[in-house]
Amino acid sequence: MNIVLWIVTAVLALAFLAAGTMKIAQPKAKLAATGQGWVEDFSDGAVKGIGVLEVLAALGLILPALLGVATVLVPAAAVGLVLLMAGAAFTHGRRHETPNVVINLVLAILAAGVALARFGPYGL
Repeated sequence: MNIVLWIVTAVLALAFLAAGTMKIAQPKAKLAATGQGWVEDFSDGAVKGIGVLEVLAALGLILPALLGVATVLVPAAAVGLVLLMAGAAFTHGRRHETPNVVINLVLAILAAGVALARFGPYGL
């Protein structure tokens, strides 16, 4: 089970590292032009802030466990991702972007699974 958790955690970390880096590196207009219309509802600073949160969560999922330091940050980062995905699902739902809502819910479920397992029987 621990191997499955590591695989799910790594997939989540890679996905959020990529998504967060993209939000930080690209201007809001370019993000909107590439199909991320939700950015129109937020300021440039908020979009960058969301990107920073995603990158920090990705790092929080992996680094504490690898380094063996402050390992409670792993499930805490997963809980942060659940909250972030809840907000994202709400935003996409309000914009009637159903496929994005489904993706947000899947990511939230995966992150919740990591949080429950790491807070519980498979803690680090």
